[in-house]
Amino acid sequence: MDGGAQYNPRTVEEVFRDLKGRRAGMIKALTTDVEEFYQRCDPEKENLCLYGFPNEQWEVNLPAEEVPPELPEPALGINFARDGMQEKDWLSLVAVHSDAWLLAVAFYFGSRFGFDKTDRKRLFTMINDLPTIFEIVTGAVKKQAKEKSSVSNHSSNKSKSSSKGRASDSVKYLKGQPKDEEEGLDEEEEEHGDTLCGACGENYAADEFWICCDICEKWFHGKCVKITPARAEHIKQYKCPSCSNKRARP
Repeated sequence: MDGGAQYNPRTVEEVFRDLKGRRAGMIKALTTDVEEFYQRCDPEKENLCLYGFPNEQWEVNLPAEEVPPELPEPALGINFARDGMQEKDWLSLVAVHSDAWLLAVAFYFGSRFGFDKTDRKRLFTMINDLPTIFEIVTGAVKKQAKEKSSVSNHSSNKSKSSSKGRASDSVKYLKGQPKDEEEGLDEEEEEHGDTLCGACGENYAADEFWICCDICEKWFHGKCVKITPARAEHIKQYKCPSCSNKRARP
């Protein structure tokens, strides 16, 4: 069942790396892979759980049969509420339970391998520095409104030098800059340092390509949504996977 069943992280850094992998997989299920996730959560099936694995993959499956299970189990029966709620509310609920499960797994490892008070505090601090899955799924990230206005202003200036004749109303994106342009990198990272990728939840870095969804106004790593700088040049309005997959639910 669990892609990390044979791997037991024993240090704070290993547990944190394990959590980040599982977290990335669950974020993917609830954002870029949301259509597939929705289809797999069939209410006609038995109690289903959303699992995240250390290799950044995810799975919807039945809970472990052994009692007690080797690892704490995620929320049971997420599929039953799918058609009884608005999709965004249902995804938010799954996100909250996913955050709780990640903490449970991390501190299970901490307890099992004898983390002391200092180690537990350090682990929690590292985890707490990451935005929660709920914050990413709902867009409730700190300074979001400020980021939208500042990033929009910056992208309009950026387009003059990087787009080579692109129309002013075309898609917003930020191209990575060469590593040796230290001053430019510092300015961009200071301005957009709190911007988070809507797919993986990682922070903005000036040496990476980013693109903004024109519908929900979230920013994404190009690699996370499979958009290259060359392709972005020809997109007039970009819709992220979540916005592209939105449709009327029964």
